[in-house]
Amino acid sequence: MECISVFDMLKIGVGPSSSHTLGPWRAAERWIKELKDSDNFNEVDKIAVNLYGSLSLTGKGHATDYAVLLGLNGCDPETIPTDSIASIVSEIKTTKTLHFNNEKPVPFNIETDIVFNKTFLPFHSNGLTFTATINGKNVTSTFYSIGGGFVVKEERKNSKKNFEIKCTFPYPIDKGTELLQFCDTLNKSISEVVLENEKSIRSEKEIDLELKRIWDTMLECMYTGCHTEGNLPGGLNVRRRAFDTYQSLKGETSYTTPVEWVYAIRDTEVKFRQILKWVSCFALAVNEVNASLGRVVTAPTNGSAGVIPAVLMYYLVIENHDANFEDIKRFLLVAGEIGSIFKKGATISAAMGGCQAEIGVSSAMASGALCELLGGSPEQVLVAAEIAMEHHLGLTCDPIGGLVQIPCIERNAMGAIKAINAAEMALDTDPKNVKVPLDKVVSTMWETAKDMHTKYKETSEGGLAVGVNMSDC
Repeated sequence: MECISVFDMLKIGVGPSSSHTLGPWRAAERWIKELKDSDNFNEVDKIAVNLYGSLSLTGKGHATDYAVLLGLNGCDPETIPTDSIASIVSEIKTTKTLHFNNEKPVPFNIETDIVFNKTFLPFHSNGLTFTATINGKNVTSTFYSIGGGFVVKEERKNSKKNFEIKCTFPYPIDKGTELLQFCDTLNKSISEVVLENEKSIRSEKEIDLELKRIWDTMLECMYTGCHTEGNLPGGLNVRRRAFDTYQSLKGETSYTTPVEWVYAIRDTEVKFRQILKWVSCFALAVNEVNASLGRVVTAPTNGSAGVIPAVLMYYLVIENHDANFEDIKRFLLVAGEIGSIFKKGATISAAMGGCQAEIGVSSAMASGALCELLGGSPEQVLVAAEIAMEHHLGLTCDPIGGLVQIPCIERNAMGAIKAINAAEMALDTDPKNVKVPLDKVVSTMWETAKDMHTKYKETSEGGLAVGVNMSDC
């Protein structure tokens, strides 16, 4: 069985895409490590990068070229000041020089040394090859960004996935049925079983600190999105909507920090219509920050980063005003485990499975997590996840202009609302009467992904991407 931690599913990085931005960024870092391990780093005279498939077709809109540059330059996606990205890239363009791993200058012309190839490599849709010229010889290394910031090398032919995460959990889980068996045997909730697995590889104090860092990043992202006005970058001139929605919803309570902001929202009068608007506002806020190369948490991807924080905020400010960090912790543990089941049994890469693999999975993750916080049994938690995914099956990925904006941003709001609805339906469901278990919808999703035409898998060659005239935007 493959071991995927909650912290593999929920990773902090820079937008707009986990597979097209964070993945290539991490691939550049891994390539540098390869060169160092082989004692070739200091001998590198020249660098070239070739992008393939979806990384090439939508790479400009997804800032893949920027990500590669920043990774090669030695920047860390978790800590880089996002407002410095433009100046770093501009300097590389102007000087035609990379500060390779922030250690040595290497000549690099972004116009000729990053090549966008429309062809697909056979192993995965998101392929990229790094080439180093060392003493007159070219040395290459190929990586694949398989979604959610995961990066692998081709080591197994004819496989749809290749995990390189090596660890041993006391309660190994690949499927929903296995998760339920452990819950039953141990008489524990899903979050408690997941916590036991996490404790086998890090201390509970470390788990709490990292989960808090993840939540703080999500909260900061929502706060920033709700307080930032204007248009998104990229040429579509999409107006930020979270700011306008927030202005119509906010109360009179004053605040100065994101945490105080949560309490201010709790104090506002909320009716059903406002609930819908608040949830949508939170989701839109996150993905508008994501579209602006801001810092977000993959959940399970950047393109679907708004669903989980929006649903968790719904619980904190609408459902349970007495909620605390333990509730946040349980939510994120359950969400991460559900996401790992989809990753192991199907995919979380839109380039492999369309948007069902991103918004569909994130909605399932959020729905199951919310269901546990609302008192659902482990069986009902999986029912909630199944309902959420069932109604995202077949969702295509067809971003206009290759940008993670239309329809991506709105889809996060829709996925969040569906997640809440699915959780409520699951709570009213006797699991014994369920006809479609979670494992069946996971396998169905993967079959649907394989049947889906390539042009609907993050290539901008079908659907809205070609049905809308860019000049009208």
